[in-house]
Amino acid sequence: MRPDAESRVQIPGVDAPRSTHFRRLKYLSFTHSAIYLALLTVWLSGGPDGLKTALGWAHGIGWIVMSLLCIAAVRMRVIPLWLAVMVAVVGGIGPFAGSIGFVVHERRAAPAGRSA
Repeated sequence: MRPDAESRVQIPGVDAPRSTHFRRLKYLSFTHSAIYLALLTVWLSGGPDGLKTALGWAHGIGWIVMSLLCIAAVRMRVIPLWLAVMVAVVGGIGPFAGSIGFVVHERRAAPAGRSA
C-alpha cells in the first residue's frame, strides 16, 4: 500500500480507480469554474481584451474537455448520467452547476452520519 493511500477518502461503493477518476473530474470541474469566475470578473470590470480572450478560450476548451471526459466517465460507470448532463449541458452556460453536481453526488454517496 502506498504511504498516502490511508489519507485518501474513498467514495463508498466505488472501487479505488473509479474513485480516483471521480476525484480528478471533480477537481477539473472546480478548476473550470475558477476560470469561468475569472472570466466573468475580468469582463464585468472591463479588463484587458487579451486577458478576456485567453480566459474565454480556456473556458471554451475546458468545457469541451470536461464534456468529453464526463461522457467517458459515464461509459466507465464512474459518474451517473445526471452528473454528466450537469457538466456537459448546463456547464456550457455556467460551470458552477457541474461543480455543485460533484459535491451533491459525493454527499449522496457518503454513509449516513459522515460528511464527505
